[in-house]
Amino acid sequence: MQKDIFARFKRTVGRYSMIAAGDSLLVACSGGADSTALLHLLLELHRETPFELGLAHFNHRLRPAADEDERFVRDEARKLGLPLVVERRDVKAYARGKRLNLEEAARVLRYGFLERAAARAGATRIATGHTLNDQAETFLMRLLRGSGPRGLGGIHPVVKGKIIRPLIEISRSDIEALCRRKRLPFRTDETNRDRRFLRNKIRLGLIPYLERHYEPGLVPKLGRLALILQDEEAVLEKMTQEQYSGLIVRKDSHPSLAARNLAKLPRGMARRVVRAFLEDRKGDLRRISFEDVEAVINLGEDRELTLPDKLRLRREGGFIFLKEKTAPKAPSSSYLWDGKNPLPVLEAGMTFTVEKMKNPNQASWPFDDQSRCYGDAGKLIFPLLVRPRREGDRYQPLGAPGRKKLKEILRAKKIPLSDRDRLPVFCSDGNIVWIPGLPVAEDFKITPRTKTVFCLKRISTHP
Repeated sequence: MQKDIFARFKRTVGRYSMIAAGDSLLVACSGGADSTALLHLLLELHRETPFELGLAHFNHRLRPAADEDERFVRDEARKLGLPLVVERRDVKAYARGKRLNLEEAARVLRYGFLERAAARAGATRIATGHTLNDQAETFLMRLLRGSGPRGLGGIHPVVKGKIIRPLIEISRSDIEALCRRKRLPFRTDETNRDRRFLRNKIRLGLIPYLERHYEPGLVPKLGRLALILQDEEAVLEKMTQEQYSGLIVRKDSHPSLAARNLAKLPRGMARRVVRAFLEDRKGDLRRISFEDVEAVINLGEDRELTLPDKLRLRREGGFIFLKEKTAPKAPSSSYLWDGKNPLPVLEAGMTFTVEKMKNPNQASWPFDDQSRCYGDAGKLIFPLLVRPRREGDRYQPLGAPGRKKLKEILRAKKIPLSDRDRLPVFCSDGNIVWIPGLPVAEDFKITPRTKTVFCLKRISTHP
């Protein structure tokens, strides 16, 4: 089977229009068999289709061998003459601070890094090494957790038109066979055999048991089922958005859900509409359970409901709406800041500084859109205007194709509604430079002609 891997790889790339001539690819490279095989196949495809290649490695600092993995990837990049971007983060500390499990924390940090690295490199695509086995494992994990159709759809071949998974239809055994046949060196993550993690228990125990006793061809069949669910979910999501837009009204300037019309929908569609409403209000659906959604549907008139993350809903006058929790006051004042001293934005509960530096090695910088941004200091005009968000604000995030409404960008980034008006907007000569949580503006990006770099960062958060 391994002899036709390249043909199957090309078929997947073509089926989902993953790569076009002239694209610039950033390959997420851990040093493992999957990312090593992905890089090898992309280099082979490069002989037929002209595109640029670069590597990105995220050091999670979770294992003693993590630094050795990083050195391995650096050596491979040097041998192949490919550019490489590396970032190191303390995933455990981040997980504790955000109350996430390690897997989720690592995923959030890793994809944040890849997005920033791609934007800085001007990459049009980010390629990851997810395989058919990853798809099957994800399906079973979510099945055991009681996920709905969206979750059971698992890993999508293409996300946002930018993240691509060219190996998603190729099994891990075929990939490992390719590495052996081509004598491709790769690193082995010893934690992949740690059965304390659910994914590893499914990989090492459940799938082999099911294949041995029930269905030898289980993995490709689960992959096919995930694909069917993805396609059908896309149809259902379009229907959901149509229903949702018809049930949302503005009541006292806040979006509200028409409860009486919600009750007329088929139960399955009502659940989907409520999930859309909660995701829009909260920014995500973390910790929102099936029972929570049912409780919203069944919420009685003049009753209130508290959901996870202190999300409070009330039904009144036939409408369900979010009761704003007490939070630090949104910025109502504007500041002219010369950058010489720290700037406390008291209404937002944050203090900021700006530093200038000669252009050092960017790979060593702790990139984090939540707390800092970097840009060309020569394009920055002081004093900066620091103000609250305004209706109609538009800007172009680093690497984005054009200017968009700030409101839409904040929503797409799933920043909770309660936080959006608290974020200060930094402007230079009338142009937006940065909003905490979003990338620096494209107009201020670092280029080969940059002589001095600015670092605008949040140094403290306070009540």
